[in-house]
Amino acid sequence: MQTIHDSRCALVTTGGTIVSRIDPASGLAMPVLSGSELLEALRGFIDPSEVEVHDLVRVASPQIAPEHWCRLHDIVAGLVSRPDICGVIVTHGTSTLEETAWFLDLTVETNKPIVITGAQRNASSPNFDGPANLLDALKICRSPCARDKGVLVALNEHINAAREATKTHTVNVQTFESGLWGDLGGVVNDRVTFHRAPLRRLHIPLRTRQLPTVEIVSMYAGATGRLVDAAVDLGIQGLVIQAVASGHVNESMYEAIVRALQRKVPVVVATRIPQGGTRKGYGFAGSSQMLVDAGAVLSSDLSAWKARILLMLALQDQASMDKGLAALFDA
Repeated sequence: MQTIHDSRCALVTTGGTIVSRIDPASGLAMPVLSGSELLEALRGFIDPSEVEVHDLVRVASPQIAPEHWCRLHDIVAGLVSRPDICGVIVTHGTSTLEETAWFLDLTVETNKPIVITGAQRNASSPNFDGPANLLDALKICRSPCARDKGVLVALNEHINAAREATKTHTVNVQTFESGLWGDLGGVVNDRVTFHRAPLRRLHIPLRTRQLPTVEIVSMYAGATGRLVDAAVDLGIQGLVIQAVASGHVNESMYEAIVRALQRKVPVVVATRIPQGGTRKGYGFAGSSQMLVDAGAVLSSDLSAWKARILLMLALQDQASMDKGLAALFDA
């Protein structure tokens, strides 16, 4: 049985299925395990004392909010700045894991590996996948090949880039995929292999711990635009539209978006389609071309939820806004 002991990693836990087990009273899974308890499952493969543990919060991942991201950023940024830490692993619930990974990828500037992992099955399950995912994350964290690749999402022996990774299945252990681009690499036994590196990288400094309010409104058949108006009336600072096709909405939504733009609310248009991204085209009211002509910005390949994070961070960084949102989303 080979052990891993050549470099010191840090582990930051946030909750989720990977630290959950069935509560006997309710029969339902709840996040209850500490990072140290999670590492005990790997005794014999690693020395748990060689991993520095930080338990940030212990919640189900739908409860993760921007204030958690900011606290996590500060811990992770502090850890990667230390010469004795070769990289950081973050355990997280899979529901919002890709959002947290993208936030950290945008805000933490380092060449050290930051690896986000989780589990689809809880610790009471006979086929609990958490320990295997955590062990793989440790291998990636200690691999020289993982440097300079940004934040990595690693589950079920697959490694994906934070920008590209998305959850594709509610329960299958092979849930995180990168669409057309494919995995960055993988872990087989003790070998970490990368086949490519992410080229579309951005960094935006985190300048506030009270991030701007940005909402997402979806387009669907018969959408009225009233939710767009309501969000603007509530004082949002930015808006993301989850449009159809390559970035289209109907006429009612288009008119509401124009009203939002006239009230100086930045609008980014994403698509609900998993692959292909947004692009300008067509001439009807509500087309992606007409939205851009009105002042909206297309999200490129970013999902609505990742576009929201980029817009939130851009709004709190004047240098990013000076470059222009269109340039930022095209980068």
